Amino acid sequence: MSKDAESVTQTLPRGVMLNAYPDSIGKDLSDIIEFLKRPELKDTFSLFYILPTFFHSDLDRGFSIIDYDLNEELVSTQDLDDLDKLGIQVKLDMVLNHLSVRCPQFVDLLQKGKDSHYRDFFIDWNEFWEDHGSMRESDHIVPHDEHLQKLFMRKPGLPILKIRFPDGSLQTYWNTFYQKVEFDEISAQDFAHIKGMDLEGASDIANKIKIVIKDKGMLESCDLDDILKFNGNLSKDDVIAAVCHKREFLGQMDLNARSEKVWEFYDDTLRKLSEYGAKIIRLDAFAYLHKEPGQSNFFNRPGTWDYLKRLRQIARKYQLIIFPEIHAEYGAGIHEEISREGYPIYDFFFPGLVINALESGNNAALLRWISDIQTRGLQTINMLGCHDGIPILDLKGKQVDGEYRPGLLDDIQVEATMQAIIERGGLTKNLFGADGKKIDYYQVNATFFSALGEDEQKLRLARAVQMFMPGIPQVWYLDLFAGTNDYAAAERGRTAGHKEINRTTLKQIDIEMGLERAVVLDQLELIRLRNVSPAFNGEMKVIASEPHILHIAWQHPRASARLLANLLDHSFTVYQGDANNEEVLMSFE
Repeated sequence: MSKDAESVTQTLPRGVMLNAYPDSIGKDLSDIIEFLKRPELKDTFSLFYILPTFFHSDLDRGFSIIDYDLNEELVSTQDLDDLDKLGIQVKLDMVLNHLSVRCPQFVDLLQKGKDSHYRDFFIDWNEFWEDHGSMRESDHIVPHDEHLQKLFMRKPGLPILKIRFPDGSLQTYWNTFYQKVEFDEISAQDFAHIKGMDLEGASDIANKIKIVIKDKGMLESCDLDDILKFNGNLSKDDVIAAVCHKREFLGQMDLNARSEKVWEFYDDTLRKLSEYGAKIIRLDAFAYLHKEPGQSNFFNRPGTWDYLKRLRQIARKYQLIIFPEIHAEYGAGIHEEISREGYPIYDFFFPGLVINALESGNNAALLRWISDIQTRGLQTINMLGCHDGIPILDLKGKQVDGEYRPGLLDDIQVEATMQAIIERGGLTKNLFGADGKKIDYYQVNATFFSALGEDEQKLRLARAVQMFMPGIPQVWYLDLFAGTNDYAAAERGRTAGHKEINRTTLKQIDIEMGLERAVVLDQLELIRLRNVSPAFNGEMKVIASEPHILHIAWQHPRASARLLANLLDHSFTVYQGDANNEEVLMSFE
């Protein structure tokens, strides 16, 4: 750990964390708070990770943020006061790499072009690559091959969005994630006001423009020239005004962290999050923020660390704990690197390891990871399911500096884990190379219950294992209620629709029925034990056992807790006690 890291390492709070959208249970956050007040939920949760529809957003279920003001349709200041009265601390997201195209900054850019105050708030692709690529006829620069092959891609094709400024110039901006440009129907009426234009001519112009847009998605400079030749009454401004008036953008535009305006925005955002009562801030998509020609532009070094150091200084001012969220192969060692710099890490390895252990009946991979956490002093936040998919990439090995570093699972085990989830209805998400071809599986989208074959005993054991892991256990609301894959939601979902398979909104009747199910009440009992027992403030010990047995004990001067599980038949017993006595809390044979 660096000297700077030692001086700023912050300890995560204790307890169990609920994870949900503001409207995951009922219609808004107040309904979740009423749920948390129920007697069945007493003493179960001390923390709440509220997903970013908490803010104004438009895509990816909250992760395309328009601004960080409260989404009044789902959240109120009274809700935040009520959570504080319940003694529940809040964790929120800050999406570092991008904002929605509908954010005030990008809207200003679209309206004012080069005169916008936010001209350098986003990354001008052509300016960035000017000395490191070649201009193509389609008005954008393609990086030289030695740079292009290094780029880490999240979608097929170059990560760019083309926009047209009010002066008619075509501009290209960096867009790592989702984008879509739509046009309302262009009609003769859009040109009828032009002097000298008759209805027939206006109709012909509109039809020609519609054909070009349908074929290409937008108008290139050469298309404008052709249209102007087609009708002498038209000017370039006439065409641009008509088209721009009818276009609508969707997407997430990368922020230019070289701009001080972006850092002023970060400071203001962290201040807001602190005022909402947040204590922990998850830095979403941070690894894409630092960009430099000649690097992969995913976790660039040392630039990424420089940015994080600056963010940590801002967070300290507002008494916030920040931690970076990243998916990367175990063999890459990035999680260790993050920890050495004094940050907590997200335990994206745990879900796949639990599935592997329950399917194979073998504890080896899971115990290896527990040993890593203990010997390396990792601070973790773990989960079974979450708003995203079940990670696959994270379990793998990685070639680093000419040396292959193995994963927590070998390739055969990773494939078997992934296929088990897919055979049970999971949907895959992939990574792409610069040529647009798939290069690797990224994650599988499914509820954790469905990933386990909808076996209630497996779910109970998975939850028990989670509650006995080091770190903060984070509980996805739908897992708690043994939610199953929602194929209809995935089918009708728009952007990232596959993720909706695990985001079913629970109505009041679902809660009432769920709280009568043994699998739900048993999970709550396990969560309550972890949340309130002093044992988990003590020392954790893995007791040597046969490969099919998992035996974990926590010991504190005032309390003890112990899990003894059979990974082959999924039977287990949980014990609790004090310094002198131990009793069975629950047992499933």
